[in-house]
Amino acid sequence: MHIVVVFPTRTEAKYFHHPAAEVAFCGVGLTAAAVATTRLIETRHPDVLILAGIAGGYPHSRYKVGDTVLVASEREADLGFFTPSGFRHLSGLELDMDFDHQPVFHCPHLPADPPLPLAHSNSMNAALAPFVATQEVDIENMEGAAFFHACLQAGQCFYQVRAISNVATVVHDEWDFEGSIRNMTRGVETLIDYLLAR
Repeated sequence: MHIVVVFPTRTEAKYFHHPAAEVAFCGVGLTAAAVATTRLIETRHPDVLILAGIAGGYPHSRYKVGDTVLVASEREADLGFFTPSGFRHLSGLELDMDFDHQPVFHCPHLPADPPLPLAHSNSMNAALAPFVATQEVDIENMEGAAFFHACLQAGQCFYQVRAISNVATVVHDEWDFEGSIRNMTRGVETLIDYLLAR
C-alpha cells in the first residue's frame, strides 16, 4: 500500500517516521493545500493520502487540548459575505450565479470501527474568526476543506488526523505545540497501522 502523509509545516512532521509512509508538505492555508494535494495525487499516485496537523478545539467541543481525532467532515466556514445583519455563509445566500458550492465535505472512507475518535471541522483562512458558525463542529484548521475537496474531485482515498493544540478563541493564548504534535504523530501512526492490518 502506497501511503503519503502530507503536513502543512515541517514542524508538524518533526517526530513522524513511519517505515510504510512517505512524507510531503502542503504549506499553510486553503489555497496551498488545494494546489499541493492535487499535485501529490497526480505525481505520487498514492493509494492513501493522509493530511496531518494540529487544530484548534472549540470551547463547546467534547474534545480538549491534547486529544487526537480523525476528521469526518469539513466546512469552508469563512466563505461568504458580510451583510448589515452580520456574516452569511455562501451556502446560505441565494445568488443568481452559475455555480454549485458544497457547504460540507464528508470523508467517505471512514471505517465502521475507526481507530481514532471522529470529529467535525471548520476550515478557515482566518483562524479564530469570531463570526463563523460553530454549532455541531468540534475543531478548526486551515487546510482540511481544500484537501477534502481536491481528494473527492480526484477519487482519491484520503483521511485527516488532527491533534488539538489550543482552545479556538481569541482570548485563549495558551498553545501546546509540543504535546499536540507528539499526540498527532501517534495518531497518524495508529491510523497507518490500522490501514495496513485491514
